Amino acid sequence: GALLLTLTSRWTARVTRHGRAIAVSAALTGVAVGAFGLVGSLPLALLLLAVAGAADMSSAIFRATLWNQTIPDDLRGRLAGIEQLSYSIGPTLGTTQSGALAAITSVRTSLVAGGILCVAGTVVLCALMPRFWRYDSVLEVAPVREDHADPSGVGRLHDLEVPLGAAGLDDRGDARLDGELRPVREREEGI
Repeated sequence: GALLLTLTSRWTARVTRHGRAIAVSAALTGVAVGAFGLVGSLPLALLLLAVAGAADMSSAIFRATLWNQTIPDDLRGRLAGIEQLSYSIGPTLGTTQSGALAAITSVRTSLVAGGILCVAGTVVLCALMPRFWRYDSVLEVAPVREDHADPSGVGRLHDLEVPLGAAGLDDRGDARLDGELRPVREREEGI
């Protein structure tokens, strides 16, 4: 599933609501794992595992994109350490929880409960972080440079100094846009 999604991931470039994409992907992973715990057919079980893998890969693609768009360069090293902890501790804790629950109840109960908890956790976190759910890269990504990176203001609409084109990209070859950029360039170069 993850391999197939990666090979066909060109569509992800058109998605701008990365927070929503991450949340939907995470919830879909939970649904697929929970359903995997309920099915008795091997082909259907394998299909659900492929769906879970694809959803997890989709989440990974959008998490990496969101990270690269919003984290200033001078904070990336420190935050990468925290991110590495979540990647190493999260699955280990999940495996421990699943194994403990399976030992007390059954493997089926553990899988279904894990899927339900994944979906519920995603819903709760989105409710607690509405800005994450609403995040839209076209509206919120500010060009971040080391000389004026402010970690408290990254990704906020008022930080946009460079008007974004229709595709959400800075097109410096556009004559109209070049005229709008001139005051920004003059201020930056001290002219």
